Amino acid sequence: MPEGDSVYRAAAKVHRALAGRTLDRTELRVPRFAAVDLRGRTVVAARSRGKHLFVVVGPDAQGRDPVTLHIHLKMEGRIHIHKAGERWRVPAYTVRMLLRADDVEVVGTELGLLRALDPAEADRAVEHLGPDLLGRDWDPDASVAEVLRRIGERPSRTIGEALLDQRNLAGIGTVYRAELCFLRGLDPREPVESVPDLRAVVVLARRMLLANADRAVRVTTGDTRRGRELWVYGRDGKPCRRCGTEVETFRLGGLADPDEPSDSLDRIAYRCPSCQPARATLGPSPTEEKL
Repeated sequence: MPEGDSVYRAAAKVHRALAGRTLDRTELRVPRFAAVDLRGRTVVAARSRGKHLFVVVGPDAQGRDPVTLHIHLKMEGRIHIHKAGERWRVPAYTVRMLLRADDVEVVGTELGLLRALDPAEADRAVEHLGPDLLGRDWDPDASVAEVLRRIGERPSRTIGEALLDQRNLAGIGTVYRAELCFLRGLDPREPVESVPDLRAVVVLARRMLLANADRAVRVTTGDTRRGRELWVYGRDGKPCRRCGTEVETFRLGGLADPDEPSDSLDRIAYRCPSCQPARATLGPSPTEEKL
């Protein structure tokens, strides 16, 4: 599933392509909203909130209410930008959304969720989310304090589950969970109440996503060479890049979001048994400075 930085980049791509332009062809290929016609309306903005993407479309010529498209990519969803009339690089049967303005088309394929909402409904759709790690409204003090408050409400929960819970903080997926726990020397199964410096975990999470917000390839090691970008994610059975110990994997409960399965859903987690001992009290790694 795309992480928060991937959705942030997708929103930025759509914004650059369509903001300020009038739509001349639109298709929402989902039964409930198939009759929605946005032609003649101007795209106001595209933005992300955690793993949710919104395309804000203004009122029509008769002044009827604006519409906000609410998109969740889930596992397979992708956003593509094409020149109008250009052959699509994706099979037509996978297309769920088409927005065209003059010479550009935005195509959404295999979208896990696509809804046409009024602005108030769109706001309510994400009101359950915790502070957005890439949000413009992120405040170094207030937002961190709110995340700590939310995580602290379930002190016996594992830190790995808490980090994936979008109600605590929005934007972290399995990749960032793995890398964040490694850099902080935490076993993902460690209970929240035993994490020595939870504030530092939240601050580092924000730094990691910001560092990758505009990167085509996600990097957490500071090494941009192909195959060297990540510390432990995807390295099950391979030696730890830092100490050489074999990286292990296990299943750990999941992602809290009304548009996703419940907390009981297990996601893959990664750990270096040496660098991430149980109930570790390690300080921040020097490698954090390379982000």
